Amino acid sequence: MTIKTLTTTEELEDFCAQAAAHPYVTIDTEFLRERTYYSKLCLIQLAMPGETDETAVLVDPLSKDLSLEPLYTLFRNEAVVKVFHAARQDLEIFWVDAGVFPTPLFDTQVAAMVCGFGEQVGYETLVRKIAKQGLDKSSRFTDWSRRPLTGAQQSYALADVTHLRRIYEYLSVQIQKNKRSHWVAEELQVLTDPATYDIRPEEAWKRVKTRTNSGKFLAVVRELAAFREHHAQTNNIPRNRVFKDDALVELASTKPRTAADLGGSRLLLREARKGAIAEGILNAVAKGIACLPENMPKPTQTRDKLQVNPALADLLRVLLKAKSENSGVAAKLIASSADLDAIAAGMRDLPALSGWRHEVFGADALRLCEGEIALAAKGQHVKVVELAK
Repeated sequence: MTIKTLTTTEELEDFCAQAAAHPYVTIDTEFLRERTYYSKLCLIQLAMPGETDETAVLVDPLSKDLSLEPLYTLFRNEAVVKVFHAARQDLEIFWVDAGVFPTPLFDTQVAAMVCGFGEQVGYETLVRKIAKQGLDKSSRFTDWSRRPLTGAQQSYALADVTHLRRIYEYLSVQIQKNKRSHWVAEELQVLTDPATYDIRPEEAWKRVKTRTNSGKFLAVVRELAAFREHHAQTNNIPRNRVFKDDALVELASTKPRTAADLGGSRLLLREARKGAIAEGILNAVAKGIACLPENMPKPTQTRDKLQVNPALADLLRVLLKAKSENSGVAAKLIASSADLDAIAAGMRDLPALSGWRHEVFGADALRLCEGEIALAAKGQHVKVVELAK
């Protein structure tokens, strides 16, 4: 069978009109990001319900004769569920391009996690376990911007949406049967929140790992990270092409004041020692040095400095394991080891203690901390024991 590739707006509009008559459509993308700040969309795969490849197409966004507006109209159609696997990067592309999120959205990776398939389960695993098929991954690492696409590339790309139909149909039934739709909806709220994709330069310093919490030092880190993020966004280049984190930390330590000082850096790229980047670095360092104490960054308390009750933390780990087994949900999806230590240290503003996680684990975790319940072994299982008040 010849795989159909849509290269005009009219072709895409016709396909989306047909898709609008179905309860769902599966979607995937191929893109490049190695040489740019923002992802370069190279291919879109779409499939309507069906058992064959005939209801699936490839869409070429690089075609000069094609606008994605018909697809965005379909995204806004609330009568059609838009199905993705691991949707975050796909959604970022569409949000940056058109300010639109697919509604309603179903992410099979999220659904699989709450159905007991483990944390961040891969598409290939779901194809094997649910669709009972194998995948040819030979075209996984290819340049999707080159034209024409090979037959192997086309087949690989189409398989990302054809098997997804069976996976969605299976998982949606399981979600309804287990009454966990609100779990999935809660997880998807993050994916459809514009703030998830709004990278603010002034907040970029929080991603830089440093060994000191000195306000003066972090003030320089903040300004350098903000400049780097803004420059990368403006010029659409990867932030590491401006300068890497290790060079940023070095600059924050040495605090260069002149172009000659930049020449003494061990880690700074040669291109960053002149021109706009060099000027931006020097301005950022000067601004960080001049920062008033009251305006300096306030680092959050690190988990390793918390006053953790080790015995309580161990009990919480036992409780989490029991709750994970009972619910069929991966323990790491419910709470991390760091979360358990934080709870044992008295912290309460944690995802593990809210939403569906509170329902599965958090409520009893708090009761355990308050001495209202105990844990007891019964055969191969751990059970919760109510304590008399």
